[in-house]
Parts: sequence; C-alpha cells; structure tokens
Amino acid sequence: MDIAILGYGRMGKEIEKAAISRGHNIVLKVDKDTIEYDITEADVAIDFSVPASAVGNIANCLNNGVPVVSGTTGWLADYEKITTLCKQRKGAFIYASNFSLGVNIFFELNKKLAEMMAPLEQYKVSMEEIHHTNKLDAPSGTAITLAEGIIENSAYKQWALEVAKANEIPIVAKRIPEVPGTHAVMYHSEVDTLEIKHTAHNRKGFALGAVVASEWLVGKTGVFSMRDVLNLG
Repeated sequence: MDIAILGYGRMGKEIEKAAISRGHNIVLKVDKDTIEYDITEADVAIDFSVPASAVGNIANCLNNGVPVVSGTTGWLADYEKITTLCKQRKGAFIYASNFSLGVNIFFELNKKLAEMMAPLEQYKVSMEEIHHTNKLDAPSGTAITLAEGIIENSAYKQWALEVAKANEIPIVAKRIPEVPGTHAVMYHSEVDTLEIKHTAHNRKGFALGAVVASEWLVGKTGVFSMRDVLNLG
C-alpha cells in the first residue's frame, strides 16, 4: 500500500518503520511545516498529528476518498461531525485512543472486570495513567476510553481528573520523561486491592496496531473501531 503519514513526530516515525517492515510505501509525510500536499497520492492515511490539526486532516482525507486511521486524541468534541462526513462521503474511518493490540485486549478485560465488580459496593475504582512529558492532553485518550468502559458497565456516571465526587472515577495523570504509556485500573476495598495494568515498553506496539488497522480498512466503507479490526465482537 501507499501510505500517507499525517503528523511526522515520534509516533509518525515509528509508523514509518512499521509500515516499511510490512512491505508498504510511505508516499507522504506531513508535519506542521507542510503547506500543500495531494492526499490522493495515498491508498490510506494514518493521522498522528495534534488536536488542532486532526479534524482538518481527517476531513481532507474523507473529502478526497482516502481511508483514514486516526490515533490523535484531544479532538473528540468534533467526532460526530467527522463520522457524519464519513457517512455522507461513503468513506472509511477508524479512530482509536490507542492502537496497541495489547491495549485493545486490555479495554475488553476492563469492561468485563467492571461488570463483575459492579455488584460489590465495598470496592471503589480509581485509575492512573503515566505518559511522557511531551503528551499534550490529560488524562490520556486511553484513560478516558477505560473510564467509559467502566461507566458503561457500572453505577459510575462520570470520570474526573485527580479529585472525584461520589459516582465519579478519579483519574491521576502523571507526566514523566520517556514513558511511552502506562495505564492501571484499581479496585480498592478495606481488605484488598484488585488491579489490572498495561505497560507499554516502547512505541512499536502503537505503530504496529495503526498499520494493521490501515491494512484492514482499505476497501471498506463505514466508521469502525479496533474492536472491528481485531474481531472482538
């Protein structure tokens, strides 16, 4: 495939390596200094830009008939607008807060655990996420996805950064140099703590997942998720 990378930072460079290792060509590398480019040169685009650029990048792809995979977080206030555009243009789009194959399995475990813990009122849930100091948003999109999975399967109504009220899930966000991403969900009671945790050792897993998703998306029409890519039901 001919792939366009929208956002050529550290993740963009990892995606380039992963794509080339799987036999693909990188035909466009778009960063903040790129003024003009023809997205139609690509069979598929992978967007790991910044929140201020993501909506424009994705819309440009959809308006030009190019399937697009986006892992940029922090722009989801416009998600419905983008999915509507995708349907109008009969395009193909996948957004994921995290493309790591392991993290997407973790999302499913988190939902199942929340369902199991919901009747046990003595347990209170909390979350922690740790990322590198260059990450712009807090909490991470992955943490928000985890919180939403708990909310869907429990009596919790909302999440809150650091300090939470009753029926809110507290999320602690830490920024430490050179940490690719760590997410933990804890259930505390007076007698014990139950914890599930995903620790990324590097960015290769995120990049591989994005490339796998782009391979899966080409030739399809619609709005999809990593659950579809991994056939998780």
